[in-house]
Amino acid sequence: MVSTYLSAQIRAGVDAVQLFDSWSGCLSPSDYREFVLPYTRKIFDQLEGKGVPRIHFGVGTAGILNTVSKSGGEVFGVDWRIPIDEAWNRLGDVAIQGNLDPAIVLGDWSLVEARTNEILEKTRDRPGHVFNLGHGILPETRPEQLQKLVKFIHGSTAKRR
Repeated sequence: MVSTYLSAQIRAGVDAVQLFDSWSGCLSPSDYREFVLPYTRKIFDQLEGKGVPRIHFGVGTAGILNTVSKSGGEVFGVDWRIPIDEAWNRLGDVAIQGNLDPAIVLGDWSLVEARTNEILEKTRDRPGHVFNLGHGILPETRPEQLQKLVKFIHGSTAKRR
């Protein structure tokens, strides 16, 4: 059902598809390998060759990233529970999406800027980074803070694109 839905999105013209798994990080490595990995791999296999990047994002997966990397896809989303450079070391030569803690955006701008710069510094010499939050936007987040973050990211990375 998931691959059928994502295939429909591709036919509708999306630029990328994402399999978002909020619970995979709650599993032990052996349970992930047995109960999740075969099905995730099947979904990504069915989407292979359709002309869009396949993103795999799981929350709390720092301890199982080596196994998650075997699921397929071209891009892996990581949350804030692992430094992004360490995630890259575990995942290998793939693109990574993430990994600012969404709670940081609730704080003062100086904190948002500092944490964003930490991520940007760790990704500076690596191709294939998509800056993003490490999970969804919290309901209390002020839209103005997100707008400021987007402008800051664009300004900080314009020379690298």
